Amino acid sequence: EHMNKKGFTLIELLVVIAIIGLLSTLAVVALGNAREKARDSKRLSDLKQLQTALELYFNENNTYPVVTADLGTASTSCFTTEGFEETCSAAPAITYMNQVPAGPLPGEYYSYVGATTSYSIQATLEGTSGNFTGTIEATQNGLTNVTP
Repeated sequence: EHMNKKGFTLIELLVVIAIIGLLSTLAVVALGNAREKARDSKRLSDLKQLQTALELYFNENNTYPVVTADLGTASTSCFTTEGFEETCSAAPAITYMNQVPAGPLPGEYYSYVGATTSYSIQATLEGTSGNFTGTIEATQNGLTNVTP
């Protein structure tokens, strides 16, 4: 009488568990890279939106806001004809941005330095996005790499 045993051996189970572990590790790494790229895309998008708002401001006022500030903080959360403000004031001020963007990570802000005919906004990318890497700068002339 010979017993017919059905089931998996210990080796087979260990091989399957090892394969599942390897695949889940690869998925976590890929997800981390995707999150980094998403944060960098947000930074580039924010800088382009700020450039547009600043050009609208310049067209109305013939000057850029002359101030040095971290954008997106509590004191610079709104952008009107009065410049960067805590809250959007009522009319007659024209609002260019209801919510000035901050960086995607907690405590991350874009540094703004403005003069009457020029401005600079800087952000730091985590990886490479398009032709940009490292610290990037938005000015009245467009986006450029500061440090590769």
